[in-house]
Amino acid sequence: MALFKQRRNRGTRSGRGAEAHPVDEVLSPGKMLAFGVQHIAAMYAGVVAPPLIIGQALGLAPVQMALLISAALFTAGLATLLQSLGVWRIGARLPFVNGVTFGSVAPILAIVAQPGSANKLSIIYGSVLVAGLLAFLVAPYFSRLVRFFPPVVNGTVITLIGLSLMPVGIKWIVGQDPTAPDYASPAKIGLGAATFVLVLLFNRFLKGFWNRIALLLGLLVGTLAAGPFGLIDASTFDSSPVFNVPVPFELGLPSFSPTAIISICIVMVVAMMESTADMIALGEIVDRPADERTIAGGLRADGLGSALSSVFGGFTCSAFAQNIGLVALTRVRSRYVVATAGGVLVLLGLFPVVGAVVSLVPQPVLGGAGLVLFGSVASSGMRTLGKAELGDPFNSLVVAGSLGIGLIPVIAPDFYQHFPSSLRTVLDSGISTGCLAALVLNLLFNARRHGKRSEAAPVPQPRAAQPESVAQHES
Repeated sequence: MALFKQRRNRGTRSGRGAEAHPVDEVLSPGKMLAFGVQHIAAMYAGVVAPPLIIGQALGLAPVQMALLISAALFTAGLATLLQSLGVWRIGARLPFVNGVTFGSVAPILAIVAQPGSANKLSIIYGSVLVAGLLAFLVAPYFSRLVRFFPPVVNGTVITLIGLSLMPVGIKWIVGQDPTAPDYASPAKIGLGAATFVLVLLFNRFLKGFWNRIALLLGLLVGTLAAGPFGLIDASTFDSSPVFNVPVPFELGLPSFSPTAIISICIVMVVAMMESTADMIALGEIVDRPADERTIAGGLRADGLGSALSSVFGGFTCSAFAQNIGLVALTRVRSRYVVATAGGVLVLLGLFPVVGAVVSLVPQPVLGGAGLVLFGSVASSGMRTLGKAELGDPFNSLVVAGSLGIGLIPVIAPDFYQHFPSSLRTVLDSGISTGCLAALVLNLLFNARRHGKRSEAAPVPQPRAAQPESVAQHES
């Protein structure tokens, strides 16, 4: 039997008809809006953090900072629409949320720190534009990596995605600056713990529609509870205009620096690798396994989304793994829900003052909910590992070695601090290093095993909360 297998999508690509796959299901407008806002609440902090950091490093005025954040929201919406709805061969057509990747922050800050009088934003936008267009062109070749992702690799990578995100949730709770007076204060930890418990309880005891928006309810109650502790920051309203239309190249025309282009292209390769892993994870969760065509379309959307982002003042776009956790937690698999979120993100970019309302959610509240989301991703990975023969010592070594390597930058962020900065772009991403390790180790231990499969035969997914049958959606 072949070690690696080609995956094929199941179900239709249309939301019409009784036999539509849940991914293509069109819900009522009210439900799609509520579920879509829930996705935005889960990813909002991740979208606005990179422009905030980069804008502060550039010393931008408050008005320019507001424009930078608006551009990030607007372009995240465009990229998400491209991914979820798709145009031609662009887009994964899965409930896949895109936005500014945090992996681009360090290389961009390095560009900002370089001496010279040129407009640094222009160099950044030129580099992102070139990297995005190159990613668009190489997407069909990069997508062929999917054949090297049997369940033992899939499950390891998905589990690693969830575990790698855990420190993000913890930092949201305790704070980003260890020297701050309120770092890890009892109020912050208590608020994060209360939100964590609320999200779990709402998921356990609420039924139907209310169960599906358990995360949103947890964020709302947690935010209201944060008021008496003074943890709600309303300062964003001070610099947020009511309405703003992003104008192409408003913050700077692109200029091109070879070293900057190379740096951002490396970031783009890492982002494509993470997006590939995320699409495979999401495909398993929604029961529409990602094949080469799906991944190629998703990577094209990453590339085109990044190129468009540079035009309107944003940065490199990639997948948001926390939203995969939300799909796993809520079991709402419709890509039109995510498309609705993309439309709302576009509106937030056009009406920055509305985005300021979303930013009222305190980070400890977001962190408490995030722990549930990220744990859901790891749980999905463990479920996928259940398809692999972990009793086989070779497969166990693939999992053990990959998790060990992938968790190094998660547990010890400064582990690679003496390595060249070009290598650190890859090494500091636990998802990328773990994914590479899983691929290499699986080839090392399983590629020449004379027809013996490295994984067990696929087993049906549990459908307790999903009324559709697997047979109904198989093509």
